[in-house]
Amino acid sequence: MKEEIYEIYYDKEADFLEIFFGKSSKCIAGEIEKGIFVRRDIKTNDIKSIGIINFSKRLGILNKILLQLEIKIPLDIKPI
Repeated sequence: MKEEIYEIYYDKEADFLEIFFGKSSKCIAGEIEKGIFVRRDIKTNDIKSIGIINFSKRLGILNKILLQLEIKIPLDIKPI
């Protein structure tokens, strides 16, 4: 991933986390695991966002997904 622009959105009521990468663009989405969605740029196939449903119940999954997709971001998520 070349761009270092990140935006993180968390909806506590829906328990949904989404991390956006770079500038927005036209994308297609796919579910890579149950409840985990990745949006990719239609032209470049670059990952533009990762969305996780029921995030608070599976905090560790984000690090696993980032590692699997070879994405490095300065983010450390821990339960409160």
